[in-house]
Amino acid sequence: MIRKDCTRNMLLEVGRRAFLERGYANSGIEAILNEAGVPKGSFYHYFSSKEEFGLQVVEVFAQQCESWIDEALGDLTLSPLARMRKYFEGMVDSLAGQGCRNGCLVGRLSQEMADQNEVLRQRFESIFSAWTDRLADCLREARDGGEIAADLDVRDLAEFCMNGWQGAILRAKTARSTVPLRIFLGVLFQHVLRPRSGDGPARIEPRNEQPGPF
Repeated sequence: MIRKDCTRNMLLEVGRRAFLERGYANSGIEAILNEAGVPKGSFYHYFSSKEEFGLQVVEVFAQQCESWIDEALGDLTLSPLARMRKYFEGMVDSLAGQGCRNGCLVGRLSQEMADQNEVLRQRFESIFSAWTDRLADCLREARDGGEIAADLDVRDLAEFCMNGWQGAILRAKTARSTVPLRIFLGVLFQHVLRPRSGDGPARIEPRNEQPGPF
């Protein structure tokens, strides 16, 4: 059982790398099998199709991201905005470590496949929605605690954060630089997530050095 699980996990990891580097359509099963050193029969023992394989690759990535979100946003020793800063800064560090080349697997594949595969599109949307929900919960705590203005709509803010962040990742990949990410975070924390009127600009917490999930 352990050996079988190792084979499955190896295929999923090779698939994740292939999808990030070459995309879904350009990642053939044959090439993935060759890279993993696994016979074709083993692939179809675990996955009935490339679509199922893709869904499971995405599922593993989403679970890894959920663990990072839990660690960053669940750190109650920090204020809500400091937790959000920790979450985003961790991902900046992770992206910097890979030369801003790969980015977010869900974002990468959703750009390619949302118009091509309805099953994948729906899964991507549900993942983005779940991540946005977590940001909205944290922003609600920030609003209730007076860190941001009471008139701000936390769901709209969370949507803005997620959409803007995904766009910044795309620009970072194009520029091969974290500058677009840091510009986005600077505007987000200094201007968008503003405190109550008269309190001055929102305080930016020191950077966290722990890497994120990608």
